Amino acid sequence: MTIVKKPMAEANRISVMLNTVFGVERFPVKVDELALEYSRQCFSDSPIAKVQGEDLDDFDGLLKANKTRSKWLILYNSATPSEGRKRFTIAHEFGHYILHRHRQSLFECGDGDIETGDNNGRDIEAEADLFASTLLMPLDDFRRQVDRQPVSFDLLGHCADRYGVSLTAAALRWVEIAPMRAVLVASRDDHMLWAKSSKSALKSGAYFATRKNTIELPHDALAHSFNAFGGADIQTGHAQSWFASEPAGMSVTEMTRVAGQYDYTLTLLLLPEAEWQGAHHDDEEPEEDTYDRFIRNGQFPVK
Repeated sequence: MTIVKKPMAEANRISVMLNTVFGVERFPVKVDELALEYSRQCFSDSPIAKVQGEDLDDFDGLLKANKTRSKWLILYNSATPSEGRKRFTIAHEFGHYILHRHRQSLFECGDGDIETGDNNGRDIEAEADLFASTLLMPLDDFRRQVDRQPVSFDLLGHCADRYGVSLTAAALRWVEIAPMRAVLVASRDDHMLWAKSSKSALKSGAYFATRKNTIELPHDALAHSFNAFGGADIQTGHAQSWFASEPAGMSVTEMTRVAGQYDYTLTLLLLPEAEWQGAHHDDEEPEEDTYDRFIRNGQFPVK
């Protein structure tokens, strides 16, 4: 019987080893070298033999075994202009290798499978993403970068530079641990591509079911084409413009930043604390944050 591996636990295990060998100022993770060496040391009967970039038309990343499953290959799209995206893609495929290689021998991952908030935390693509963000942006170090500082895209850009990831990956990581009600939205052509809510936002009903619906941005949103010539990248407005269930007097702070390499705009919505709990929905269940569990067990997480 195959043991089901937990994405965060497996990435934390590797991160503890990296801290021991290289120290805490070891970023960004050289994930291509790591995948080769770690698999050779720990799974010598079936290691990753090669990690290389190719001009891939139909997908961003691939993990494939040979016929005897004695060797594995990771490919990533070399045409991707973002080095951070390439690193995250390799980490995502490494996650499939660690977590899922006993299920199948081929993983082909497209743009919608990697580095996106539009997943439910249960399927294998979501697990590979969680492994990748855990490995590349350890939770304890990430907290040190952002704690007691007001969130901004400049702060998240600092995190992206430190870990060698895209701004999108850093922003998604922050939303995972945000102590406040926060929602990250990616949009193009005035419509949402995906959205990710923090746990407190999700519990209060502040979320967008982008998997099931085509959702247009509010007309007064900074990222809407109606406001293309406004020049602002932050504003405070009415929360009801985004979430109809919010009280009439509730405000929302809205920040935007163009993610040029993906040809979409990121919008970060910050809401005041809510005094009610909205109904939970099935489209976007919160991912388990095992930080407290690691502390209780005497383990120091390095997500």
